[in-house]
Amino acid sequence: MIDNPDQAARLLARLQAALPLPARVTPELAATLQTKNAQTDVPSTCSVTWISYAGDEGGIVCRLNFTRETETATFASITHLRFDPRLPLARDIAAYQKHRVKRLRRQS
Repeated sequence: MIDNPDQAARLLARLQAALPLPARVTPELAATLQTKNAQTDVPSTCSVTWISYAGDEGGIVCRLNFTRETETATFASITHLRFDPRLPLARDIAAYQKHRVKRLRRQS
């Protein structure tokens, strides 16, 4: 198991109550989005407007809303986003991200 199911469920409930959340896109995610949508620049900031749990394989998945409209909906794992450390949930999100990335590295 990658995620602790109880911890993920608690975090998911708290995140859903706090939506929308401002976030920053990691450089890796920005590069991936840029290759899929070459005509437009990918902003470095976005707003998380929807959140769900995609099981142990996918983890917490977020729908991203950019200031500019994109042609298709954009979804990304919460591990590919960065949040302002002043947000009330920032520590919980960072702990989840760190735990998930560590477990994924062990599996490969």
